[in-house]
Amino acid sequence: MTNFGNNTISFEPIGVIHTEFKEVEDIPIHPFSGKEAKGYIELLPKFEAALKDLEGFTHITLIYYLHKAEEYELEVTPYIDTEPHGVFATRVAARPNPIGLSTVRLENIKGNIINITELDIMDGTPLLDIKPYYKLFDNRMTAVSGWLENIKDLSKAKAPVIKKRKPTTED
Repeated sequence: MTNFGNNTISFEPIGVIHTEFKEVEDIPIHPFSGKEAKGYIELLPKFEAALKDLEGFTHITLIYYLHKAEEYELEVTPYIDTEPHGVFATRVAARPNPIGLSTVRLENIKGNIINITELDIMDGTPLLDIKPYYKLFDNRMTAVSGWLENIKDLSKAKAPVIKKRKPTTED
């Protein structure tokens, strides 16, 4: 086991993601179900130069802090299944480290404002990083999706149960 001693891992947001989704219950389940959703990233001005050449990409991957995530459990029953799975075998927001990852469509960039669509992110979400989506690196056509391979009909999926995380002194 690795001993981290007194080391702390911390991140400073590089901006804020703004969307039409004001409540957790309103957020689409995944970006593909939020194809019509529009939003924008308000990048801190000190990072504006880091956007150079990003506009040549159609999609970007956002890494963000799930600031409204619930308390986590090690086994969960995701909305698209009736069986429990280990939290690391799912994409539920309630995780030991509530980090979100979404690939969204990049519409345009104006100064430090990045307009995006096809998103599944709550308004006011702290943005930690932006990475360009590169189809040759980011696709694994031979990948196997574990228990998800058995899910044939998403129309029978039950809606997720959202429990609010207890506020901390950092909220």
